[in-house]
Formats: sequence, C-alpha cells, structure tokens
Amino acid sequence: MKSVAEICSDLIRFDTTNPGSGERPAAEYTATLLADAGLEPVVFEAAPKRTTVVARIAGDSPDALLVHGHLDVVPADPAEWRMHPFSGEIVDGCVYGRGAVDMKGSCAMTLAAVLGMAARGERPRRDLVLAFLADEEATGDHGSRHAVTEHRELFDGVSEAISESGGFSVASGGHRVYPIAVGERGTAWMKLTAHGVAGHGSRPPVDNPVATLVHALSRVASHRWPVRLTPSVAALLKELGEVTGRPVDLDRLDEEAARLGPLGSLFKSQIRNSANPTMLDAGYKVNVVPSTAEAHVDGRYLPGLREEFLETIDELLGAKVTREFVNLEDAPDAPYPSAFFDELAGALTAEDPLARPVPYVMAGGTDAKSFARIGIKGYGFAPLMLRPDLDYFGMFHGKDERVPVEGLEFGVRVLTRLLTGRTD
Repeated sequence: MKSVAEICSDLIRFDTTNPGSGERPAAEYTATLLADAGLEPVVFEAAPKRTTVVARIAGDSPDALLVHGHLDVVPADPAEWRMHPFSGEIVDGCVYGRGAVDMKGSCAMTLAAVLGMAARGERPRRDLVLAFLADEEATGDHGSRHAVTEHRELFDGVSEAISESGGFSVASGGHRVYPIAVGERGTAWMKLTAHGVAGHGSRPPVDNPVATLVHALSRVASHRWPVRLTPSVAALLKELGEVTGRPVDLDRLDEEAARLGPLGSLFKSQIRNSANPTMLDAGYKVNVVPSTAEAHVDGRYLPGLREEFLETIDELLGAKVTREFVNLEDAPDAPYPSAFFDELAGALTAEDPLARPVPYVMAGGTDAKSFARIGIKGYGFAPLMLRPDLDYFGMFHGKDERVPVEGLEFGVRVLTRLLTGRTD
C-alpha cells in the first residue's frame, strides 16, 4: 500500500491548475485507489475533464460524515520555485509542490486513512462519504455546486462534514494550538461598472468613468471596517487568553494580533468584514476617454453581517457605480460547542498530548459553502502537526508550497481515530 507521502506526491504530479486542463487525471487516480480497496466510486463531470469522485463506506451508524477535498490548484510559475511546482519531490522531509497544503496533502491523508482501514478490515463507526471535488479554486460551479444540485442523493444521511483549513498546529510556548474551523466568512465577489461620456483625452472631462471608478475604489480600499466579534471568534479569543496566560484585550485587537504573532493570525482577518479591489479594466487608447470602466472587488463578510456589508459597500461606491455579483455565498457556521467538535478535539489530543484545540473562523471560503446549502454542517479539520518554522498560511497559494511528511503521517493517525472511533 502506498504511503501518504507517496499519494501526496502522485497527486501533485497531476497538473490540475484551475483554470487549466481539468481534474480528470487526478480524479481517475483517486478512483482507482478507492476501487482497488474494494469501494465503488462514482465519477462524474460537470463539464469535460472537470471531474469529481464520490464514494460511500458503510459504517456502524447510518448517520453519515462527509470528508471532502478538492483536486484543483491555483497556478504556479516554475521560474519562481525552488523546484518544479508539479514535481512532487520529497526533500528535507517535506513534499514540495502546488497543492501540498491546498489541498492535495489533505486528500492524500484521507485516502491513506481509508485505504489503511480497508487493509486492516476496520469498519468506520458511522457511514462515510468521501468527495474529491473539482473547481474549488473558482466558484465550485464545476465541482461542489454541481455535486449538491445534480447528485444530491450521494449525500443522503450526511449531517456533518470535515475539510480543509483547520486542525493544523500553531506553536505557542509549551502548547500546540490546533484551530478547528466552525465557520467561515461569506463571499461577495463583485464586478463594478462606471459609465460616462467618451471623448478626447486632451479636452476637459465631461464625465470620466475611469476617474469615477478610481475614486470609488479608493474609498473601498481605504475604508476601515469596524470590529464585529461573532460568538465563535469571541470564544477563540477567550481560549487564546487561557493558553497564553494573558487575556486578549478586546479593545485593542489589531495590536493584540501583532503581539501574538502566529496565534494572532487566527483572528486578525476574522474580526471584521473586508473588501479588496483586485482587477481593473478601462480604455483602449491613451488619448481617448472611454465610456465605461470596470473593476472587480473581493468582498468577505462575517456570519450574520451580509446586509451590513452590502449597505456599506453601496455607500462607498456611490450612485454612479453599479455592482453585480460574480459570486455570492453565505457565511456558513457549524455548532459550537458541540459533541462533534469534542470528537475532533479528542482525536487530536489522543495523538498529541500538547494539543490545545480551539474554535476558529476561516477568513476565506471552502466547498463547505455548497454543502451548507443542503443542510450539512461543515468543520475545518485537516489535521497536521507542523514545524514551528513553517508558515502554514504562507503556503496557501504561495511559492515553494510544501508539507512535512511527518505532519501528513500525524494527520492519517488522527483521521483514523476519528473515523473508526478508536480510543487506544
């Protein structure tokens, strides 16, 4: 049986850049591993080569748990990397390559855990649904959104799910803090348009849409969003105060995030909404004032704050700039405290006596948003024990993305405990 590092390396070698040539080769590899273990994977495509794999494993309880991950990755320029981003090389105890952290490493852990269970004849304590999805790095239209609309029956009986961006270790003194995501900010990707009067660039402008849009974008970019503490983030701050032995000052959260370093990264982007201009498109010649100008903004809002976010955006844009959504997704959250959160925490502490599991809200988004549409409560839990010097957040979409082999092996042990209910 292949090791988790070998599976991770194999997956990385499939170039599944999104946009690109699609996820099909990685999906076929995944389906073959599952089939060889005696499972009956279902393979389907929302569009040519945009391939998803789903498999179900019968457990002792029909109340099913979904474990999902995505097979696509963001682009990587080989010239910027220490080694080729699709080499999957194992160097200095790490698997290198695009997707090592986001999230082929996590997919490899899931595969290694269930393949190991099958080889040992272990039965999960509850039904398991495994989903290896396309298109998470875009809108999910060819992946999770397609799966929950066109293949809803594959997720019958699923009440909870686990996936990326949680369960990783952050060193803190004599502890290792493991944030378990119980929610994530909502997504509001917007296309902005300003209309005006075309004319010669040498003449005084009548109504220059480029200037109108730039002024609006400046207001958006410079806006200082107010702090909004959601219950889950408040619970995280309380836990961090207990871990460090010094309460977090709720009146100085930006300064506290800086003071706490890596621990501060767990909340500095989760205490307020945000909106970042990311793309601009206007004009076709230097001496021509165009009639339209366009831009894109990546907006994120905390659970329960969608209307406040949109009202503020409209005030900042003003009456002369219109917006339309490229992608709008609610901010999902999962129960906390809860018995299932305790199960996740227990699997971590059983493998790492120094573990301090804490609740956490993701700054970005995952396929959990799609599964929330059909009532599945998603938790971020892809367990990794990391070296203190590894910038985990910096690995996401970053250069020289890599994951420690020992961290992957730790994750397999934790997942196996969780899925089997093993307590030894």
